[in-house]
Amino acid sequence: MELTTNTLPPVQLSPNAVRINGKPEIVLCASLFYFRIPKDLWRERMDQLKAFGYNCIDVYFPWNYHELKEGVWDFGGERDAEAFLQTAAEAGLWVVARPGPYICSEWDGGALPAYLHAVDGMKLRDNDPIFLSYVSKWFDRIMPMLQRFQAGAGGTVIFVQLDNELDFYGCSDPPGYISALRDMAAGHGITVPMIACAGQGGLLEASGLSEGVVPTCNFYPNDRDRHFEEKVAHYRDLLAGMELPLLVTETNRSHYLLRRLLSCGVKLLGPYLQVSGTNFGFTNATNNWGSPLAFLTSDYDFGGMISPEGHIRDEAYEGRLLERIIRAYGETLIEAEASKDGGGFQTAAASSEDTAVHAALSLRHGGHLLFVTNVGKRIDGLSIDTDGVSVPRLTKLVLEEGRSLALPFGVPLRTWGIDGTLLYATAELCQAKQCGSKTVLVFHTDHEGEISLRVPTAVSVKTTDLFAEERDGAITVKFQAGQTASCRIELPDGSMLEIVTTDRSKALLIEDIDEKGGIRFGQKIEYPREAVELPVSWSVRAVRPDASLSAAVGQIQVSGQPDYLEKYGIFRGFAWYEAKAGTEPGETRKGILLQQGSDVVSLYIGTEYAATVVPAGGSRYIPIRNVGNESDNITARVEIWGHSNFDDNRLPGLRLNAMKGIRGLVSVSNVADLTDNWRVKRVDDRELRKEYTAPADDSRWPVVSFGGWMSTDEPALEWFRKSFTPSGRSDSWTLHFEGMKALSRVFVNGQDAGTVNPADPYVDISPFVQPGERVQVAVFVERMPGIPVGRVLLYEGTSAKQWRVSSCQEDELLAHACLVQGDAVHAGMPVSFNTGEMCWLYGSVGDSNEGKGWRVHAKGTSVKLTVFINGRLIGRLWMPGSSSRPDFKGGHPESFYVPGAWFRESSNQLAILLEAVEGERISELKALSFVPV
Repeated sequence: MELTTNTLPPVQLSPNAVRINGKPEIVLCASLFYFRIPKDLWRERMDQLKAFGYNCIDVYFPWNYHELKEGVWDFGGERDAEAFLQTAAEAGLWVVARPGPYICSEWDGGALPAYLHAVDGMKLRDNDPIFLSYVSKWFDRIMPMLQRFQAGAGGTVIFVQLDNELDFYGCSDPPGYISALRDMAAGHGITVPMIACAGQGGLLEASGLSEGVVPTCNFYPNDRDRHFEEKVAHYRDLLAGMELPLLVTETNRSHYLLRRLLSCGVKLLGPYLQVSGTNFGFTNATNNWGSPLAFLTSDYDFGGMISPEGHIRDEAYEGRLLERIIRAYGETLIEAEASKDGGGFQTAAASSEDTAVHAALSLRHGGHLLFVTNVGKRIDGLSIDTDGVSVPRLTKLVLEEGRSLALPFGVPLRTWGIDGTLLYATAELCQAKQCGSKTVLVFHTDHEGEISLRVPTAVSVKTTDLFAEERDGAITVKFQAGQTASCRIELPDGSMLEIVTTDRSKALLIEDIDEKGGIRFGQKIEYPREAVELPVSWSVRAVRPDASLSAAVGQIQVSGQPDYLEKYGIFRGFAWYEAKAGTEPGETRKGILLQQGSDVVSLYIGTEYAATVVPAGGSRYIPIRNVGNESDNITARVEIWGHSNFDDNRLPGLRLNAMKGIRGLVSVSNVADLTDNWRVKRVDDRELRKEYTAPADDSRWPVVSFGGWMSTDEPALEWFRKSFTPSGRSDSWTLHFEGMKALSRVFVNGQDAGTVNPADPYVDISPFVQPGERVQVAVFVERMPGIPVGRVLLYEGTSAKQWRVSSCQEDELLAHACLVQGDAVHAGMPVSFNTGEMCWLYGSVGDSNEGKGWRVHAKGTSVKLTVFINGRLIGRLWMPGSSSRPDFKGGHPESFYVPGAWFRESSNQLAILLEAVEGERISELKALSFVPV
């Protein structure tokens, strides 16, 4: 007879539980990203998380962090992802692994390698064979590693996520795409549950509802949204119908919100970025958090529990308190079921403002845990009614602003090994411990609290600093939060139940309960806040701003017009486009038209600085006011701040597949204002009839200024047409719809020239124009009343020619810094230089602050900093003062972190590339102040 053994999978899911190795768990999961934290600090961060209540981490694995260029892989040193997983296993933390291929994470391009953008015909993040063929090479590297560290195979990976928030992206075939990723992962031996998270609630759009893939939710609400529980319940019930729990893989960092999620029966609580970090190197992203463009700071910090430097913040104590509540109730809470309609509880406040919401969990072993949440201001005199009984009886329940309390009702004391029932409490149970024959239950409150329980006939009831009443077989105690008090109840079997009460501020600081039942309180960790005098000897070496910093052998000779940097294999760092302006002798240059530029473009004509602009993938006209008019040399220095981590069509540079660099420069010899005397035709449909788009008789159309036709239609649909004769000496013509806010589409001589994007209101019409021949422009405008259409300008000029391109990434920049350092001269702060100039600033920092490092705050005006320490790029800053400076999001924009882990025993060298950008005439780095970590 053949015997078989049924082995349960290491991770099991049901509507009311996540079981890991057979044990039910509430998974309290914090983001911790190895690529944003020095390797020597990984274990420290993990231990900090565990100490403050978390049992799991989620971690992205950025594809482009490991594939430096196509086919070149690096998993060593700081990139040792396998060592990270090993460290997590040794620290005893579960892992939610998120290998993409797209991760978002405000990381350069969402981790998609930029070389993919240069592949013709590819559809990113879709069921596209070309894209999937590249993904397979990444999965061939990362999935075997995850397989070795998954639960059941000796590791702690409990979930593997496929892609990320696909419902934010226009994927044409989510089921096909996610299924393809699933099959690849399964082919590499992934047996733990695979998940796919929905960023805006589109379970189908995010997961394809593919077989074998668990849909999860990411929630980023207003923490005070009074209808939030209703939304969560919708997804909980939807997933329960699939026999799955609700797993919230991302949400806000406040434990106030996490309590609200717990009250709805969520089994995985995943606040995003509880452990902050740093975007070291050229790894920042650009995205749509600005107006609409934003640059992500080098700090990656949304105010979570642990700062980029490893400082424990106040929210960490809230995390530990929440975990201890979960541990105090144990499996009866972990496997609780969300009660429908609030479990039959009703709440009412003495004040007229109804700001209390509630949700209840039916505990597995009986009773309820009622979560009462204040979504407004302080609530005085809150009462809770259940089964016709109103509590509290002896005290007043006050719910402070920003509080969500978990209050027990009808909970069997057998949960803690005692006969009887915890009838109710208006204080929160935050600790429970068996100490020999004594059971200690610790409750806390902000003000006064009331606890009622029924036990077998007590031998004695002794109190310290609180009032106890025995009535109808129940013992009810009331207490004030100002002091720690206790009630000791001796039971007939010789055991003792001790109720300890304290205020909330002390409960946050409880370290432990000793074996005798004594409570040990700690103190909040404090950190230095003031800068210290750190002796740094500074020196400066000026750099020619209009010349490339790369070696001449690295220059690329361009045939014809220039292309995006990715087409030349340049994915990060700085690049220089050098060309000849191509203007005729004696021709006046009024400005430069920059075509399709991104991200930061600094323009030089000869040796003269013209401007620094951030065109976000669009075009930009730069008046030069006779600067450098005599020179035929023209240089555009481009910095790739980062590829977009979102896909947003409001700006060309915000598209996920957007490339960087420039597509051309035009010396503009004539700027013509075409705003006046357009023919206009009001229409009642959007059909693009030939008589509107192509040259035709429009003599009976009224003549008005562009956009000047008054209409009561909503929306107004109008055609505007105008003809002009272009210059015979030019080879480039661009229309600029300055101030355009309406939707519009442009036709030139009957050919479609494209749409006008209000954020990028330039349309290159050169392909449709013959020098000296009459041109007709037709513009279809759709707008609501009062929406401006601005004015129309025509830029005529000559395209630059004889292009060459060079670039510097981290290694090349450092090589240049070392090459010229010997010529540096001593300098003190402030460092002042003229707009457009560049220099290297060097400083030797001998003190590592006992290996902890420094937070360095910069103070200055209109200056950009690219900061290296001992050969590592640790920060990029752009100081205020320049009108071209974009919005900065994601962390502190005017400081950088110097990790002590990257200090050497001697010769610790700061090298900072300073760029003076458009703003005040004089740019200045006034000071760098060092605050101990």
